[in-house]
Amino acid sequence: MWAYLVVFLSTLVVDLIPFVAPPAWMLMVFLLVQFDLNPWVVLVCGVAGSTLGRFLFSLFIPRFSARFLKRRKNDDLKFLGRKLTRKLWQSWLFVLAYTLTPLSTTPLFTAAGMAKVKPWKLIPPFFVGKFISDAVLLFTGRNAVTSLKDLLRGIVSLKAIVTMIVGLVIVGGLLFIDWRSLLQRRRLKFKFKIWK
Repeated sequence: MWAYLVVFLSTLVVDLIPFVAPPAWMLMVFLLVQFDLNPWVVLVCGVAGSTLGRFLFSLFIPRFSARFLKRRKNDDLKFLGRKLTRKLWQSWLFVLAYTLTPLSTTPLFTAAGMAKVKPWKLIPPFFVGKFISDAVLLFTGRNAVTSLKDLLRGIVSLKAIVTMIVGLVIVGGLLFIDWRSLLQRRRLKFKFKIWK
């Protein structure tokens, strides 16, 4: 029973990290294989932990960014996040589609948190998308991994490296692109002086 609590807490902590961190599904696969757990219970505990982690993340990220990012970059992130508040069904569809990809949801929740988008507008489609994508990854990972050695080799795979690089590019784009210039004037501009 304690192993399921570890699954919940580890996914919660990983999804609270405002920078690139290992994906929660990797921790779930590791714990599933290491402790020979029930995959459905791991899935429910892991997705619940991730959902709570992203909920809390969206609440504290405005304070974090206000302290570490320049005011102009905060304004850009708020502007981008407000795009998520247009129509509920459109934002839910976007969040669901985005969550089904292997990309990190950190940029999504950073922009939403900066714009003070109510978390309930993002959490239901996030939970559904996370449940589906993590189920696929968890069952695939369980079948692919037969020992701890295989798991560790899988973490440093080409796919993991490419996913991390794509995630870094997305986070970098979120932070360094002048979103107002891009969305209002359709001009791509970068601003690298965003830190206080």
